[in-house]
Amino acid sequence: MAQVQSVSPTAQPLQPVALREEKERTGWVGWVFFAGVMMVIGGALNAFYGLVAVLNSTWVGWANTTHVFTTVSTWGWTQLIVGLVVVLAGIGVFTGSMAARTVGVIVAALSLVANFMFIPLYPFWALTIIVVDALVIYALAVHGKEVRSA
Repeated sequence: MAQVQSVSPTAQPLQPVALREEKERTGWVGWVFFAGVMMVIGGALNAFYGLVAVLNSTWVGWANTTHVFTTVSTWGWTQLIVGLVVVLAGIGVFTGSMAARTVGVIVAALSLVANFMFIPLYPFWALTIIVVDALVIYALAVHGKEVRSA
């Protein structure tokens, strides 16, 4: 592509539009990678919990079964499938995938809402996770596209 020259001899030549629209990476890319790592770790742990429940549902015990609306095996399959989806989405976050970032935002939002319920029990831990979830949501939603240029 030929560059367009300006009329003034002292002016700099104009750059093509694609080069001018490219943005510099910011420090938030680190938070995007943090989100991806947390998704891979959390998803792998959930998949492991699910696998244990599926393979040996008699070993996994719930103390109060009057409020359980499913079997341990069914819950294990749910944990296993959701955990694997989160692991794959976490890996996708490293590529800047929009679908993976969307799953990451949804998972972090659910975690944030769930931790509001734990504030009376574990205030410091719950507030810490709420802040981390908020940072992860912001990093994925606003700066997730920067990972593609990383």
